[in-house]
Amino acid sequence: MKIAVYPGSFDPFTNGHLDMVKRARSLFDHLIVAIAVNSSKSTLFSMEERKDLIQEVLADMPNVEVSFFEGLLVDYAEKINATVIVRGLRAVTDFDYEYAIYQINQEMNPGVETMFLLAGKEFSYLSSTILKEVARYGRSVEAHAPPAVSRALLKKFGHTK
Repeated sequence: MKIAVYPGSFDPFTNGHLDMVKRARSLFDHLIVAIAVNSSKSTLFSMEERKDLIQEVLADMPNVEVSFFEGLLVDYAEKINATVIVRGLRAVTDFDYEYAIYQINQEMNPGVETMFLLAGKEFSYLSSTILKEVARYGRSVEAHAPPAVSRALLKKFGHTK
């Protein structure tokens, strides 16, 4: 069985993330969407809130699992028997950072490959940070995030409709 892991902070999960999951799940027997505990980021949603939202969005995808991890991604990949790390690239600016991570991961565990998927043009500008800023001021982000995520964002900022 070919297992891949798609890591991220997913705070919140966007339509760009959803597109990556849909595309990656067709390439592997099992895809694990792994929510990373990132000590350098403060998050709007708790780990459990993010996991619940993503599970709701991905409920109709039987070969996709949502999990979370702390520590090094290559160690987590080895623990879950994943042989591929899936990473999304929105623009050339993402590549430098992702390539550096790829190189370090290869040094630590050459048995885990990294696959980069390019974001579609409709998602190339999309970021969780931008969506949080829009929702903070009471605007729906349903055009850019799954409906459950958009509602959760508005509620988090005290805007309920």
